[in-house]
Amino acid sequence: MHVFHTDSFGLDLPASHPFPQDKYRRLREMLQADPDPVFQGADWTIPPAATDDELHLVHTREYVAAWRAGTLDADRVRRIGFPQTDAVLERSLRSCGATLAAARSASRRERSDCAVYLGGGTHHAYPDRGGGYCVFNDCAVAARALQREGLAERVLIVDLDVHHGDGTAAVFADDPSVFTLSLHGARNYPRIKPPSDLDVPLPDGCSDRAYLDALDEALDRCLAAFTPDHVFYLAGADPHHGDRLGRLALTDAGLAARDRRILFLARELAASLTVTLAGGYGRIPDITLGVHRETVRQALSLPPIRPRRSGRHSPRRDTPSSNTSARSAPPDGLGNPIT
Repeated sequence: MHVFHTDSFGLDLPASHPFPQDKYRRLREMLQADPDPVFQGADWTIPPAATDDELHLVHTREYVAAWRAGTLDADRVRRIGFPQTDAVLERSLRSCGATLAAARSASRRERSDCAVYLGGGTHHAYPDRGGGYCVFNDCAVAARALQREGLAERVLIVDLDVHHGDGTAAVFADDPSVFTLSLHGARNYPRIKPPSDLDVPLPDGCSDRAYLDALDEALDRCLAAFTPDHVFYLAGADPHHGDRLGRLALTDAGLAARDRRILFLARELAASLTVTLAGGYGRIPDITLGVHRETVRQALSLPPIRPRRSGRHSPRRDTPSSNTSARSAPPDGLGNPIT
């Protein structure tokens, strides 16, 4: 399986900056040194940068040109939270390119029907502006690219970062070919939350059981009406109880169960899958790394896709069986809920 990484393109932020810029290098080095065979068998790849033509599938020409020329106005720079520098631009282009490369790899079944990017999930970027440490919207650009290249027709974006995917919701607001699902903290950033196709706002302190029940219900509602060819999964570590920005209370076990649900779901739907790691701002950085490690480990351990049992875009109730739900466990246990 391809695992894409971009940590060699540094953001060059001051040490006092709140963004955990060193997390991605530490995560890659930790996984590459891990003796677990799933990590040792991965294809570790540095992606090409996204091109302007690819960015223009989502972002306005004015916005892309302003980044290229270094002329973005002060208000839009402030919203992003990064300075407008060559280093931030190159990292953002590579980040978008990584999710693009992962999505193409998975859709073409190059090494596997799943691919992982150790970063990404930049869901706060709108067509004409960024926000919340997001310059370009990687999953939105990749979804549009897959559709343009005939690699997918219907795309599901499952956003389980603790923050609402406002940019993604705005991009696909009137597009029935892309379904956006977001579980997020109701009182967390951003203040203005444009509606996704399905939003599940969660209270502060939400625990494993309440979160997983809400996720199960949301997946059943989503897939009763929409069956995707490709799934983008934003596997944020920030719902963890130790996250300094998250305000939810999930444990390691709860987040692992969450991951199993989405990975198993993609398998049951015979949909190719791109996993991005999205947010994670742990008070203890090693805990965040551990959450990300488990997400990647589970993705790399996925069994091959089984053929769909029914039509290409059939409702979910007709896909695996008449009594399968998001809570069902496959024979290998990938879907087991925690108790």
